[in-house]
This record gives sequence, structure tokens and C-alpha cells, in this order.
Amino acid sequence: MPIPGTKRVRYLEENVAALEVTLGDAELAALAEAVPVDAVVGDRYGDMGTIDA
Repeated sequence: MPIPGTKRVRYLEENVAALEVTLGDAELAALAEAVPVDAVVGDRYGDMGTIDA
């Protein structure tokens, strides 16, 4: 999945090219084993309460 947000056209082109990547069953299984869905939890950033207005 391409990551939105970029500073240069070259990076945008790389992100768009990522749409052409297809993962097979073996790659998807390897990713699921390496990073189980339930292992990715929590806030993206730590406590941001000090900067929220």
C-alpha cells in the first residue's frame, strides 16, 4: 500500500508504482507470521495530551 504524503515527484511516482505490487499466498503468510494482527496495537504516537489544545 502506498504511503500518502511526499515532498518530491519521484517519491510520488514510487508510491503510485507500489499499486502494481501483488503479494502471493506465500508472502502474505510470511508477513502474517512475522507480524500477527493482534501484535499491532496501541496508539500511533505516545501521550500527546500535552500538546492538544
